[in-house]
Amino acid sequence: MDRRTFIKKSSLTTAAVATGFHSPLFAQDTSNLKIGLIGSGWYGMVIAKAALQAGGVEIAAICDVDTAHLKNSATELETLQGVKPKEFKDYHELLNLPALDAVLIGTPPHWHALQFIDACKKGLPIYCEKPLAYDVDEGKAMIEAARKAGNIVQIGFQRRQSKAFQKARELIQTGEIGRVRQIGAQIHYNPGNADTTVQDPPSSLDWDAWCGPAPKLPYSPSIGHGNWRLEKEYGNGHLVDWGIHHIDIIRTIMDFKMPESIHATGSLNVLKGRITTPDTLLATMHFKDCPVVWQHRLWGTGDLNPQFNNGIFFYGEKATLFAADNKLILTPAGRDREQQVMDIDTPDMQEKHLSEFIHAVRAKDKNLVSCKVEDAFQSTAAVQLAMISYETASEVKWDATGNTISGNDNARKLSARSYRQGYIRPTY
Repeated sequence: MDRRTFIKKSSLTTAAVATGFHSPLFAQDTSNLKIGLIGSGWYGMVIAKAALQAGGVEIAAICDVDTAHLKNSATELETLQGVKPKEFKDYHELLNLPALDAVLIGTPPHWHALQFIDACKKGLPIYCEKPLAYDVDEGKAMIEAARKAGNIVQIGFQRRQSKAFQKARELIQTGEIGRVRQIGAQIHYNPGNADTTVQDPPSSLDWDAWCGPAPKLPYSPSIGHGNWRLEKEYGNGHLVDWGIHHIDIIRTIMDFKMPESIHATGSLNVLKGRITTPDTLLATMHFKDCPVVWQHRLWGTGDLNPQFNNGIFFYGEKATLFAADNKLILTPAGRDREQQVMDIDTPDMQEKHLSEFIHAVRAKDKNLVSCKVEDAFQSTAAVQLAMISYETASEVKWDATGNTISGNDNARKLSARSYRQGYIRPTY
């Protein structure tokens, strides 16, 4: 099964878990919030449709640098909501609409910081997809922009709504598995075979605008729409794109802040020439109370037991708990102890996460969201630091007081990459 098929199959059941795991019921009223969507491609439409299903909103305007996305998404949204949204290529024009109540950001991560900060300057509530930013310093600038704006912000770690992960938190907090001494997380899968041939982009796509502040690489389908995640310059690899969900949920369940140090090793051998990030990675994140070990293989058969290909292992003194989106497996310590399997489905995680945001916007209460920008920064920075460790072949230590990498100049330089000419990096 390739990654796109795997994600599509699990998109309604994947997603996020909140600090405190609350998800207030959305109170309907007679008016619809006017929402703007920045990035109306595949995943932008996933969150737009989740917002519509949550209720009480109208997607009033959409923006994309691909005219085919604009046309197709506007038509689909008109069918779904009965009103055709306004269409824009430049997101600044969308943000200038006077009647917007909030914005959704569903673009690739190298665009998040600029779009998020510009929306903050307008004072708009923002729902932004994960990862928070492309690099560490962008994330800091986004925190500062939201602090100045005082606006409502929800970041798209939808697994915070999973009832299975909520149950895992309960079992761990009540001591069911004893003290957790180590945590393992993994998502193994085989990517599809995207075309790596350098060619002209589709006539509908403004490739220069799509690349934006990131380096402008020669176009190929393997790094364009839907396939940028394993390209270093745009998605920064599997851990940052997909593994970040598990790191976020681990932090939420265990009440972790930032890791104190990270060491990552890996390689790019099997998929060399097809992707530019490691197809094999092992990263150890040393949090204050216990280490978290991430691993992925984008080749072969993955885990010896396929049911463990995607999930988290909490290794406690009394039991081991395996947690996935919709299932828990509890294995007590000792011989001949019976394994307990708990199927706990949450088919509407996306809708719950968007509903939480919509409810907060209506109530004008930013405390009603479960993933604020400061919290999302820590999950995002943790995986960014892992990739910095991989790139520099060194241990990366985090100074929580200074909010920066300490004692490693080469690693610190990778906290912020240069923007392409014509774009200005945000400051904080």
